[in-house]
Amino acid sequence: MGNAQSYIAASLSVCCVYLVYDHIYRSHKLLKTNVLNNDSLPSFVYLYIKYVTRALTRRTGYLYTAPREQSEVVYTLLNCRLETPLLRRFSSAAGYGWDYPDTEYRDIPLCFPEILCRRLLLMSLTDKNFSLSPAGLLRVRQSLKTLEPVDELKRGPFMLQVRVLEYRQLDAGVEVDICLSATSRSGCAVWESVLTLLSKNKHHRAGRCSHEDEHAFQPDEPVPDNVKQVELRVPRTTGLQCVWSFSDNNPYRFLSLPARLVGYRSQAAPSLWMLSVCLAEIEKHKGVEVITAPASVTAHFKEPLLVPGRVTIKFWEMTKDKDQSPARGLSFDMQQNGSNISHICGLISR
Repeated sequence: MGNAQSYIAASLSVCCVYLVYDHIYRSHKLLKTNVLNNDSLPSFVYLYIKYVTRALTRRTGYLYTAPREQSEVVYTLLNCRLETPLLRRFSSAAGYGWDYPDTEYRDIPLCFPEILCRRLLLMSLTDKNFSLSPAGLLRVRQSLKTLEPVDELKRGPFMLQVRVLEYRQLDAGVEVDICLSATSRSGCAVWESVLTLLSKNKHHRAGRCSHEDEHAFQPDEPVPDNVKQVELRVPRTTGLQCVWSFSDNNPYRFLSLPARLVGYRSQAAPSLWMLSVCLAEIEKHKGVEVITAPASVTAHFKEPLLVPGRVTIKFWEMTKDKDQSPARGLSFDMQQNGSNISHICGLISR
């Protein structure tokens, strides 16, 4: 009996040493450089530890003073390859359909490259030179553009990069712009997205969007009569699907899983899911040419979308003048059914 206990204790010790080495020490050494290879990345376990540590030691809505030796927060990932199973799960959850990657003349969904940047983004938010708390960051705006067809990423190894651009102090808290980009094997820029995240000041009583955001996106012409409307049901399992299908590794998502499992309705659908669903419905009804590269999408995220529920997606063409000149863009909006509460509004331009 004593020998068995000693054997078990020794086995557990070896496993603990291995886990500490593989998930913590090795990850710590990897983060000594800002340029990494796709087959050698820090583990999510280590990044979660950093996330929790910084979340507990920093308050939200406060811009911390940068040390003199602070360097730019930028991470580059080399030799990336497209994962077809991940693309299928994303397409299924985001409204495109499981078989979307097999459909001819269809480009990779515009929001999908952000999923590939998920670990780099978490590395940036937990970097020692990142001047905000990583906890509670709200997505308030996103500017996305494609310079080449996103399908170019299927042709071979490509490069991903996440870079923190700038901070802005507001009454509502602190905003930060983070640029995500994908570059093809030939060195051509394919996809770029600038996320604007808000670290909210808890003492500020305004809504999700700052005062600057409320008027940041207002069409300069009235909504026409021929608006296309699509009603969708947002199931209770939306958040769970996004954790699996989007590979959403945000620690907050995992911490809120018990509440979702028992049907607690204070859980909001991910902002990326809302944007993806809007673009998927627009492509279904207006054709793939609407979002074929080169194209740009500007989106503003307003009220959170609680699940379950029902929403109405509206989209209409924006014209240059009253003479119905060729469209200069396509506007879209997602609202809660039966009310004027807007969750997301945006513009697609070419």
